[in-house]
Amino acid sequence: MSFASLKLSSHLLNSLEKHGFKKPYPIQEQAIPAILDGKDVLGLAQTGSGKTASYVLPVLMQLEKQAPTRNRHINVLVMVPTRELAIQVENVFSQFGADVPFPFKSLAVFGGVSINPQMKAMSNVNVLVATPGRLLELSESNALHFSSVSTLILDEADKLLNLGFKAEMDTVFALLPRKRQNLLFSATLSPDVKSMQQVLLNNPVTITIAPEQERTELINQMGYYVKDEKKGPLLRYLIKEKAMEQVLVFTSSVYQADLVADKLQKNGISARAIHSKKSQGNRTETLHYFKQGEITVLVATDLLSRGIDIEFLPYVINYELPRSPKDFVHRIGRTGRAENPGEAITFVTEEGAHHFKVIQKKMKAVVTMIDSENLDLSGF
Repeated sequence: MSFASLKLSSHLLNSLEKHGFKKPYPIQEQAIPAILDGKDVLGLAQTGSGKTASYVLPVLMQLEKQAPTRNRHINVLVMVPTRELAIQVENVFSQFGADVPFPFKSLAVFGGVSINPQMKAMSNVNVLVATPGRLLELSESNALHFSSVSTLILDEADKLLNLGFKAEMDTVFALLPRKRQNLLFSATLSPDVKSMQQVLLNNPVTITIAPEQERTELINQMGYYVKDEKKGPLLRYLIKEKAMEQVLVFTSSVYQADLVADKLQKNGISARAIHSKKSQGNRTETLHYFKQGEITVLVATDLLSRGIDIEFLPYVINYELPRSPKDFVHRIGRTGRAENPGEAITFVTEEGAHHFKVIQKKMKAVVTMIDSENLDLSGF
């Protein structure tokens, strides 16, 4: 199937070609026609499946047919759980919106930075991508109005609920026009997401793409049994031994993320930590440098496991195990994306051995294990 067969406008087809998009992903093949038909959609798909473009493209086509919006009356609202995802989604709207034949403006708003520049930037916005808390702050300041919203999109709905935004989201829903198109995207159909779907969606088209256990096929997994005190030397050994130039390392706490990054820096490996305690400016800058290859190692917490979107990331290392198998899949899913193979390495201590067996059972995978005691880690 081609993008042309999805009945996209010539402006968007030219934009897709210009940006190197050759054929649609499965979720795009199914979601784009449904959205263009004005139907509500429930999309169950992992990050990296092409879901953002699956709603950005048809939404831009729909906007072309609508009358120009009044100032500070947004047409499309996209709600997301994290600042990083807000920036990424808005970037996709900006990328394709640059080629549409009408005045178009998208904006990402989120907490952790001053609200005043965002209030000023609300002028003539068609598409607003927002985290719930900051959206309500802007609403309370009369910086925007919801009466013209024709499309509501919830991206990473399961994460929105997991992070405790349900009360804020309910407040937002009450402010929106009753007649609108609703698009809900989630990695999983948890009980909370299912109940939200029943309230929000009207006879939706349901699209399910690649269940979690099937999305690890392109990822070469391996694990290392290691003592706690040897994790640092093992990490530095693997980075140098495999000549890693871009590696994402996951820890289970903010404190550990900072500690690991500092130790790497002291050992001559360029590294920075990214987590919720960092300022938004710092997080944006760090992610930019990592994507550009100016930082070898990015050390992150689980909060950002879905917010880090890098198409050709070759390595992910689990320095510590996450609490749930679901989080483990989200972590390693940062690599092995867009049909590009990747490698996921997991450090397993004696205390974590049983938990890792549970994770493998849930993934329906067996990970090859190596005993780090057999490696010469002296000097690392």
